Amino acid sequence: MSEPAASAAPGSARAQPLMSIGEVLAQLRVDFPDATLSKLRFLEAEGLVEPQRTAAGYRKYSWDDVARLRFVLTAQRDQYLPLRVIREQLAVGDATGEQPGRSRPALVAVGPGGEVPGQPAEAESSQVRLDRAELVARSGVDEATLAELERLGVVVTDPPGWYDGDALIIAQAVAGLAAYGLEPRHLRGYRLAADREVGLFAQLVTPLARQSDPAARARAAETARELVALSQRLHAALVRVGLRSTLGR
Repeated sequence: MSEPAASAAPGSARAQPLMSIGEVLAQLRVDFPDATLSKLRFLEAEGLVEPQRTAAGYRKYSWDDVARLRFVLTAQRDQYLPLRVIREQLAVGDATGEQPGRSRPALVAVGPGGEVPGQPAEAESSQVRLDRAELVARSGVDEATLAELERLGVVVTDPPGWYDGDALIIAQAVAGLAAYGLEPRHLRGYRLAADREVGLFAQLVTPLARQSDPAARARAAETARELVALSQRLHAALVRVGLRSTLGR
């Protein structure tokens, strides 16, 4: 069941409008296209935002709540900060009265399921569905290269043969590397390194993912996201350090 439309908060000379979770999602998806209803509920369960509740139990968010959510999502996306650190920063702001920015973007129409009209379908990589011709056209790789990537296990398909958003990202990266002379065979090490990380990270998130509690599964997904982001930062820094002598720095 969808939550009712926004209402006005009583008790002040200039009542602050309150928004449903779907309306809040519409605001956030303009800048954070991978935001979802389950993500907002998870951040609430983690104590990062505390929306008001109606007598019927529906969530009602203020603009301060939206600003707080923007702070959290920006810190995750741009600084790769784990929720523990973000929670500490918010606690400092609560103690000092220095709250996150309170910008008020224009309202955006939102569908009954929280979807934003015109928002790209590939907001979440797992939801993208491309056939072979579309992947080739959008990535810049040719058929022979794609076949070699599949043979090496770098690109995989979802039954019955669709490619998701991550396959597109991989193929586009391969096309970019090819412009510098790197060939698919050079990418075997990437695949092996990724498999090792998958095995390591799986040990950390599997206990949560196997629980029946939806909050635990959401925490598992968030943990996996943070691990991937931290791994990307670590990899990039190690490569930069390794190239310094080559660059004479």
